[in-house]
Amino acid sequence: MKTRWNLDALYTGFDSPEFAEDCKKLDSKNEEYEKFVNQISENSKLPEILKKYIVLRSEIKALTEKLFCFANLSFCTNTNNAKANSYIESVTVKENRTSLADVKFIKWLAASGFDPKTLSGTDLEECIFHFEELITKGKHILDDQTEQIISNLKLVGSSSWMNLHNVLISSLTGKISTVDGRNEIKPISQIRALAYSENADVRKKAYESEIRAYRKIEKAAAACINAIKGESIILARMRGYSSVLEMVLTKNRMEKSIIDTMFSAIKEYLPFFRAYYRKKAQMLGLNSALPFYDLFAPVTSGTQSNFTYSEAAKFIVDKFSTFSSKLGNFAKNAFENDWIDSEIREGKVGGAFCENLFSISQSRILANFDGSYNDVRTIAHELGHAFHGHCLSNNVILNTSYPSPLAETASIFCETIINKAALKEADKKSALAILEADISSAGQVIVDIYSRYLFESALFKARETAPLSPEELCDEMLKAQKEAYGDGLDENILHPYLWLIKPHYYNPDWNFYNFPYAFGLLFAKGLYAKYTETGSSFTEKYEFLLSETGKRSVTDVAKIVDVNLNDINFWKNSLELIKEDITEFLNL
Repeated sequence: MKTRWNLDALYTGFDSPEFAEDCKKLDSKNEEYEKFVNQISENSKLPEILKKYIVLRSEIKALTEKLFCFANLSFCTNTNNAKANSYIESVTVKENRTSLADVKFIKWLAASGFDPKTLSGTDLEECIFHFEELITKGKHILDDQTEQIISNLKLVGSSSWMNLHNVLISSLTGKISTVDGRNEIKPISQIRALAYSENADVRKKAYESEIRAYRKIEKAAAACINAIKGESIILARMRGYSSVLEMVLTKNRMEKSIIDTMFSAIKEYLPFFRAYYRKKAQMLGLNSALPFYDLFAPVTSGTQSNFTYSEAAKFIVDKFSTFSSKLGNFAKNAFENDWIDSEIREGKVGGAFCENLFSISQSRILANFDGSYNDVRTIAHELGHAFHGHCLSNNVILNTSYPSPLAETASIFCETIINKAALKEADKKSALAILEADISSAGQVIVDIYSRYLFESALFKARETAPLSPEELCDEMLKAQKEAYGDGLDENILHPYLWLIKPHYYNPDWNFYNFPYAFGLLFAKGLYAKYTETGSSFTEKYEFLLSETGKRSVTDVAKIVDVNLNDINFWKNSLELIKEDITEFLNL
């Protein structure tokens, strides 16, 4: 079984005639699209315009995806590939050209008075939701001159502040004492990684070093976050949104009542997470609550380097098949047809991701497999993303983009299948390790993300009237952590500077970036709970749900499986699954 992916289904190389031809074709299609948009007038026949738009825009999206993904996937497995990096930039420029034409079309459509529902029963019926979204978006687009001014000012505004923050963090170092008593200067990323050390003294010293390092740049970082959030507030107001949160929710196709209901359920279950953190403190031999620097401390072992890659593939395929033969066969096909690049090697990026390639109805998965159970679970997670793409593949390519809250549905679902199966087969030591890793991860997605949501809400409220000082930002972060973690953590040893190190706070397009992950985890868990209740009859509904995520709101997607997202009991049922794991962990 090969451990490197094959990209020939996209292109055989950057020098291939097909790659060069598609680069030229994309330029030609962009030019055609621009002319088409500029020629639209009040006398244009609407049905013909809409059909032409769907054809042209679909062709451009497919070409852009193929070219960009080939360049990006080539670069990710060889970061020294200068040609790949060059083409990433080249295709991005072409994509920006498309976006400019998009704005003109969207503004025209929003002003036309057209009701997409009139397409019901026509051959464009499947594009009703797409046009509805464009019209909603168009209502918040300003006049051309203002949009151009905003675009130019962002380059010297939020983009510059974001770049400054990147420079501050990438160049930040800290002094830390080694085990033999020497002092070493390390990049902040290496110091943060020591939070996972088995040595308690190392974890504590790393935390102290990290806090000292942040004090050196806190004023500059505060200036960055105040400028970026201030710009977001102004732009949201200019575009007609009541708040930045409303702007984010509109983009994510969901109502605020949903996240209010979700967080209400989460608050009820926080005591169970806190019990886990207190138990972890006991397991680490502490007589007090868990200090923040021990949050990621390993307390179990027994799951490292247990799988060969072939064994991992068989394990995943077998367990997926217990849910449905379609999911099992899909995973088998991915392994056998070189969709996965799994080996660790020099020049390859770390981590893991899935790239769905709708233009060729395939996917590619990058992983760095070392044999641990966690890496088996990671591949299963990414195969979930790929299966999501597979279920969407029969749609028009314009209907394949789904919002962030639904992005983790299939991946968490597949991860849950694997975890439940692994626990059934594990001995006590391995079961404890699997549970601890899963609960720790869930704690970050549920408890910590709740604290980040509280912090960002407070930040935007305060920033409406004035910028916040570093001390005020730290105070707000500590308040949020105390409310979320409660007596699970030592309130005297929290992390006041998470506002400084988390990159999503500094990306102007990533406001309230975190709550979709909490939604994704609990939505997937809730679907799994429904599966355990109804059995195999659930599989067809589940696959249909995934296939519809690109052309429905979050609320309407949930209705496919009879879920009311404003019903707190749905969220409680999801949290019950995590509570069961916590209870089992405490008993073990």
